[in-house]
Amino acid sequence: MANPLSVNPSDNSQLKDIWFTRCPVPTATGLAYKLGWLQDEFAADGISIATIQDAPKALSRHHYDHDIPNLIREGGSLLALAAKAQGAKTKVIGLTWIDEWQVILVRPDSRIHRPADLKGRRVALPAYVEREIPAHVRGSSIARGMTLQGVKGVLTYAGLTLDDVTFVEVGSGQGTNAGLGGLWAGLDNLARGEVDAVYVKGASAVDAAKRYGAVVGIDIDQLTERKYRVNNGTPRPITVHEDFIENHFDLLVRFLAQTLRAADWAATNLEGVHQILKSETSAGDNGVATAYRNGFHQSLHPTLSKDLLNLFSIQKNFSLIHGVLDRDFDLDAWIDPTPLVAAYKWLDDHYQAQVKAA
Repeated sequence: MANPLSVNPSDNSQLKDIWFTRCPVPTATGLAYKLGWLQDEFAADGISIATIQDAPKALSRHHYDHDIPNLIREGGSLLALAAKAQGAKTKVIGLTWIDEWQVILVRPDSRIHRPADLKGRRVALPAYVEREIPAHVRGSSIARGMTLQGVKGVLTYAGLTLDDVTFVEVGSGQGTNAGLGGLWAGLDNLARGEVDAVYVKGASAVDAAKRYGAVVGIDIDQLTERKYRVNNGTPRPITVHEDFIENHFDLLVRFLAQTLRAADWAATNLEGVHQILKSETSAGDNGVATAYRNGFHQSLHPTLSKDLLNLFSIQKNFSLIHGVLDRDFDLDAWIDPTPLVAAYKWLDDHYQAQVKAA
């Protein structure tokens, strides 16, 4: 496998490989890769498509710091925001919103059925993870950040604040079988009666909840306004290194166009999307079907709409206030709409050419 750091970011020559990374959730990037469309698009150019998830473990840190010039990342905002605050030369080129079973799990006898019922209760707060690179700790402690943001949204909906619950620090889940990234390590504590509520999200959390006999006390996805559901993946940013935009714009446009094509495919192929998501999320049929619902497969297309940008600013401000970020930065200056606009045009031209050839 090629060394991703062998590329000179100021070199305008053709790349030998394009790297991408995504989180274990529904993404158009992951679909395009699993369908083989990204590989096919660049085969004639002699460019390989490489994913951080399949790379040697030593390269996994780049999912956090984005320190590869030829890398495209479609993943959670906590890592992207933290990296930017630490000086990563990235731009946000798209945002998506996929509700993915954000819930508060409780014991069956908890009497927690609505947001107001959390008042005075004990909520599991995952500990910080350990990282070899200290700067990665806060941004990659996503279980902690997601829990704080998820619980805050629920409490705000009920007219309450974080001061109205008692947080009980639990294990980080790192290095255990507690689920992807230990996002629901607090389920052990819930079962033992040490906490009353645990925030979880995603397909594999569905399976974990069943193993522990936990039930849904509050379905965050059902809260009426999206501002209460803002979190690590809602909205989820697509980021790319500035050098990729400046030196290989045409390649980036073609990459994005194939992900848009995959989003088009997904809109009418729910069963096919479910099959791919089982491998992407490490979950079973029930986990995928429960976590991803309400026509999610029809909204995988990235945008930079005013609505999503406003919601993204909520997440950025939360990250700053709660110590995820080293420093503040200009969110508007971080956004670059030009690659996505060009990608939509590229795909439109591609579809029109197909019609003419038919």
